Amino acid sequence: AYAGREIPSRHQEVFEVVRRARDLVIERLEEAWNEKQLLRGWELDMVARRHIEEAGYGGHFVHRTGHSMGPGPSVHALGVNLDNFETHDTRRVLPGIGFSVEPGIYLPQFGVRLETNIYIDREKGPVVTAPLQDEIVKLV
Repeated sequence: AYAGREIPSRHQEVFEVVRRARDLVIERLEEAWNEKQLLRGWELDMVARRHIEEAGYGGHFVHRTGHSMGPGPSVHALGVNLDNFETHDTRRVLPGIGFSVEPGIYLPQFGVRLETNIYIDREKGPVVTAPLQDEIVKLV
């Protein structure tokens, strides 16, 4: 969200880089499902990370791309993380699990982070659990 009437072009630019990083991870998940591939957590982290690096913001993406989501009350679960930053997660993304995809860029003046949650359905493959944010919300 942005608290103002006009969204500055730099804010829009960074938003678009983060949005595309998120979408590339989802696209890669769908490709892998269709090709019957089981990806590792670090591989999906690198999809987002490479895009952000190529856009010139690599030094401002300072966390993993996503974390596992467990059944029950534990949001940060013990399953695969989309991580090649804090760890090199070699665990596979398997049917029946859920996880977040939340790339972000943090500059001294502002930051952008988009989060979505994905469940790997055993029949349908990757399911995005809520509508994706595709624009900056103006608060004023």
